[in-house]
Amino acid sequence: MMKLTLATLVSMVALPAMAEIVKVPASGSVAETMDALEAAVGNAGATVFARVDHAGGAASVDMELAASQLLVFGNPKLGTPAMQDDPLAGLMLPLRVLVYEDGEGAVWLAYEAPADMLGEFGIAADTPYVGMMTGALDKLTTAAAGG
Repeated sequence: MMKLTLATLVSMVALPAMAEIVKVPASGSVAETMDALEAAVGNAGATVFARVDHAGGAASVDMELAASQLLVFGNPKLGTPAMQDDPLAGLMLPLRVLVYEDGEGAVWLAYEAPADMLGEFGIAADTPYVGMMTGALDKLTTAAAGG
């Protein structure tokens, strides 16, 4: 009878690849950084669909959470081609950036790399709109991070 070790079992299971989360350190508070991000998104001609205050939501049910806000935004010129290639890309779009305070009090902007986010739908990383999304997220988060 064959003995299976935990390592053998784990190697037999196909695990999905972990998506790359890009983290950018910010110099301001969560609220200041989010205000700067929202302004940068607007100045870039994209549409802000929602700004979610996770800490505010936690406080509304008498729970504590470090400052954390999510911005949901997009540009149909970039998102539509992705959804034309695969309608399920709409599960990942519009784009989202989380601004949060970590356990040491540092503030970060974080987002999922578009190539990883859309790659699970078979959209190639070298597709022009993926590069444009990547560049936009880099530019917007760098602007919002201050310095």
